[in-house]
Amino acid sequence: MDFGIDTIRTAAERLHGRVRVTPLLSSPMLDELTGAQVLVKAESLQLTGSFKIRGALDTLLSLTAAERDAGVLAFSTGNHGQAVAASAQMTGARATIVMPQDAPRIKVEGVRWWGGEVVFYDPSTQDREDVGHGLVAERGLTLVHPYDDVRVMSGQGSVGLEVIDQLREGGHSPDAIVLPCSGGGLASGTIEAVRSTHPAVTPFVVERDGYPKMARSLASGRVETVPAVPVFLDAIGSPTVGQHTLAALSRHPVTPLTVTDDDARVAMRAAFRTLKLVLEPGGSAALAAVLAQRERFAGQTVVVVASGGNVDASVYAEVLAG
Repeated sequence: MDFGIDTIRTAAERLHGRVRVTPLLSSPMLDELTGAQVLVKAESLQLTGSFKIRGALDTLLSLTAAERDAGVLAFSTGNHGQAVAASAQMTGARATIVMPQDAPRIKVEGVRWWGGEVVFYDPSTQDREDVGHGLVAERGLTLVHPYDDVRVMSGQGSVGLEVIDQLREGGHSPDAIVLPCSGGGLASGTIEAVRSTHPAVTPFVVERDGYPKMARSLASGRVETVPAVPVFLDAIGSPTVGQHTLAALSRHPVTPLTVTDDDARVAMRAAFRTLKLVLEPGGSAALAAVLAQRERFAGQTVVVVASGGNVDASVYAEVLAG
C-alpha cells in the first residue's frame, strides 16, 4: 500500500467518532516565553493519553475478523501498548503487549486496564522485536508495529488533518511544525498531511540528545540505530526508525533537532504553568525544542505537537518541584 494524503484521509474517515479531536491550544504567557506564536496540539488529551490510539485503531479496523479473533501483539514502552490494548477492546480482539521491565507504572497499569496481557522483557539482555516476533510465531498473533506500517502512519496523520482545520478556523498561517520523533510514525503522517495544504511550512523532528537515529537516517538515506538504553524521554526512546517512515520523511525538507532531559523538564513545567497541560517527558520534546532554541523560532507561528501525557505521578511531582 502506498502512503500519502489519500491513505491519511481514508484513515481519518475510519477513525471519525472513535477518537477525540484534540484542541490546538495557545497562551500569551507561552508566546512570551518563546518569542513566537506557539500553537500546541494537545494529544496528551487523546484517548489513552497519547496520539498512539489513532494508528493502532486504524490498523485494528483494517484487519480481517479472523485476524482480530486470533489476537494482536505490540511491543512498546507503553503508549503504543495502551493504544493497541484499547483498540483491541474496542474491536473485540485480544492484545498481548511486550514491555520493558522498567516501563513507567502508569503505562503498565493502562495496558492492563484496557484488558491487555503484559509480557515483560529485560532491555539490557533482550531485544523487544525478538521477543515480540517469537510470541507472534508461537501464538499465531498479528503484529501491530509501533510505527513502520502504512496503516499506523496514516492513522497518526489524522493529527495533521485536524491541525489543518484548526489553523483555518483560527486564521493562522504556520511557519513551522515541530514534532517529537521516535520511530517516525507521528512525524511522517502529520508532516505529510500538513504540507499537503501548507507546502511552505518548515518541518522539524525532535529526538533525544546523543541518540539522533532519524537525523542520521535522513543523512545516510538508510535506517540507522542507536543503543537501546533506559531513558527519561522514554516515549521517544526507540533505538531505530522505520523503512516506511524514513522514506516518507525523506520527501520533505525535515530539520532534525535534539533536546536534553533538562530541556524536557523545563517544557513540562512550562506546559503546566501556561496551559495547565500535563505532559510526559517524551511528549514535551517538541515544546522543549522551541523553548531551548528561541532564536530559531522567534517571531514565527509554530505548531507544536504535544504527543502524550502518561507520566508517573512521582516523576511529575519531582519535575514540577524543580
